Amino acid sequence: MAFESKIKTIEWVDNVSRMIDQTVLPKEYKTVDIKTDKEMFFAIKDMIVRGAPAIGIAGVHGVSLAAIELSKSITDKSEFLSKLKERGEYLKSSRPTAVNLMWGVNQQIELASKTQGNIDEITKALIENGIKLENEDIEINKKMGDYGAQVVPKGATILTHCNAGALATVGYGTALGVIRSAFAKDPTIKVFADETRPRQQGARLTTWELTSDGIPTTLITDGMCSYFMSKGMIDMVVVGADRIAANGDTANKIGTYTVAIAAKYHNIPFYIAAPLSTIDISIKSGKEIPIEERSHEEVTHINGDWICAKDVNIINPGFDVTPNELITGIITEKGILKPDFKTSINNALKS
Repeated sequence: MAFESKIKTIEWVDNVSRMIDQTVLPKEYKTVDIKTDKEMFFAIKDMIVRGAPAIGIAGVHGVSLAAIELSKSITDKSEFLSKLKERGEYLKSSRPTAVNLMWGVNQQIELASKTQGNIDEITKALIENGIKLENEDIEINKKMGDYGAQVVPKGATILTHCNAGALATVGYGTALGVIRSAFAKDPTIKVFADETRPRQQGARLTTWELTSDGIPTTLITDGMCSYFMSKGMIDMVVVGADRIAANGDTANKIGTYTVAIAAKYHNIPFYIAAPLSTIDISIKSGKEIPIEERSHEEVTHINGDWICAKDVNIINPGFDVTPNELITGIITEKGILKPDFKTSINNALKS
């Protein structure tokens, strides 16, 4: 039985991409309509939409928006396809770490090149494919949730980092999808949510999602996880992923690696929950995953106010990479992948 979440993070409505503005949650709930691929570029870059699967669908929608715009001024099919590919590359540059963005854009560009017919027919095919992928995302998340719930002990307290919930997908969620499915079977389950500096996705988004669904949630700061693990208060960890290498090394929000090290020391299972589209077999290990360097202001400011000396040096990587040896399993829509990950990943992608 799946736990029903009413959150729809991103959807195609009347030739625009409508999405929840995640920069203002939880103070305000509002949606914005993205009408051009340029607007989509900044919606992704500025994290109005965020989370690898949601960014993937945003990329899909971005190509559809580009096709609509280009179809108004271009009549030659070859020129249209060439310009559409350029717009796709532009969209992919908005955030370099999350491979779902590249996956979504590439799906649309490939579809456009293979579609028979004129420009209008190509554009229609892109829009229809975007809607199909939206619906598939939710079903994939529910399948992941059902698989993941099987390894959640009765009455468990689950630690999660960042937000890998409905807000990071079209709906339901990856890591939080596992929690939702487990909670549907066992309402004694509880959650600890890391606040996730510097953008507080855990504090702002995960706590909003889970408390809205009536799931007991405790907010802790990022540095507290080892303390609660040492007290026996955390039974397992479930997080999302932005890119998984062929060997299982996983990039996720900065701070995940620290949680994984602490979990390993305390013999606590550490799971990744991610769709197969997050796996990038072109990358052999995590060392090859590009890590996005984000604005220094995310670190120096909170709610627009300076919190540090103004002449201090700042480094702000958006992600870190958790080595595969720290990962108990990768929860996907085709089951839970276990070490050796290179073999289990290959088998899952081929099946």
